[in-house]
Amino acid sequence: MAKVFVLLLSLLVMACGHAKQYAAVPAGATVLVLGDSISYGNGANSGEDYPTLLAAKTGWNIINAGVPGDTTEMGLARLPELLEAQPLKLVIVELGGNDFLHHVPRAQTTANLQKILAMIKAKQIPTVMLAIPKANLFGAAVGSLSDDPMFEELGKEADAAVIAEELAKVLEHNELKADPIHPNALGYQKLADALAASLNAQGFLK
Repeated sequence: MAKVFVLLLSLLVMACGHAKQYAAVPAGATVLVLGDSISYGNGANSGEDYPTLLAAKTGWNIINAGVPGDTTEMGLARLPELLEAQPLKLVIVELGGNDFLHHVPRAQTTANLQKILAMIKAKQIPTVMLAIPKANLFGAAVGSLSDDPMFEELGKEADAAVIAEELAKVLEHNELKADPIHPNALGYQKLADALAASLNAQGFLK
């Protein structure tokens, strides 16, 4: 049933536009998730975070390097050691939300993400960015969120894949949230389903 759901989501993504196709990442490959509390899984129990769920769907060995509270600057500082730890076939970047919450200047957040993407690209590792919704507590309360456009812009600039609007879609619904900024177990499941479908549509999954 889950595979059918992922396939239907993939077809929907492809119907909405012709995404660039990337090389497939085989089952058993090591994939790094560089993120904050969303990747760590705040709001759900151990094993209910989206990297663990995505690993089960893809067959990848996913290293969850999500650290609650991390800003883009903190993620950038951690990245060199993570890249050297073992050979990676893909890096998924989920950062920026804490920058928005702490009112980090936009130029600084952009520069940090540019450095993150450049560092990964220098290692010749493909990158996927999970777009983060613009900080909007009112929008979250009324169920209307949208991604900050910086993620699409950075993706085009660095030739990195972007998964757009999926986190926003989860955080728009109270029944999928543990608190205003974190999904609950069902929300992480929905996010993992959407990520798998988007990764499939872009060629990362075969």
